[in-house]
Amino acid sequence: MMSDEYLVECKIDDDDDDDEEEDDYDVKKIHPSPPPPPQFSSTPSLTQVEIRDPYGVNKHLKVEFSDVLAEPASTHSYDRVWVYSGIAFESMRLWGYRCLSALCAVPLSCLCGCLFALLACMHIWCVMPCIQVCHTCLPCVRSLWMSVVNIFITPFCASVARCCSGINVMYSKE
Repeated sequence: MMSDEYLVECKIDDDDDDDEEEDDYDVKKIHPSPPPPPQFSSTPSLTQVEIRDPYGVNKHLKVEFSDVLAEPASTHSYDRVWVYSGIAFESMRLWGYRCLSALCAVPLSCLCGCLFALLACMHIWCVMPCIQVCHTCLPCVRSLWMSVVNIFITPFCASVARCCSGINVMYSKE
């Protein structure tokens, strides 16, 4: 079954207002066909590699030079110092990230993958079976607990209530 992302919308021009004077047998303008799905296209389109943060998880990391450094109106450095500082900041941010990600990305992604694999394994093979066993055994435990309550606790509470029902407390101001 084909997913919805590969469906193509075909626009059909049914406007007869412009063609009232023309015969219906005239050839209408042919609209260009929509682009083919990405796997059949020979031209590059946005791929998974180009869209690296599709859900906007790291929106807070879009840092510019003006977000970090700013000079007040009363004190300004030389214009060249400010321009070169901006260039140095942007290039060090870009190349520093590239170098650190080249060193750390693969090992950290392996560690994160192992961590998520461990969590998934624990959830599938330990947590969910324990929860299912509890759901299976709870009716038996519930009926046992209700028997204990009805045999021991209910008569005790009823007798204490009868003993205390004759007590009257009067409050008066003297």
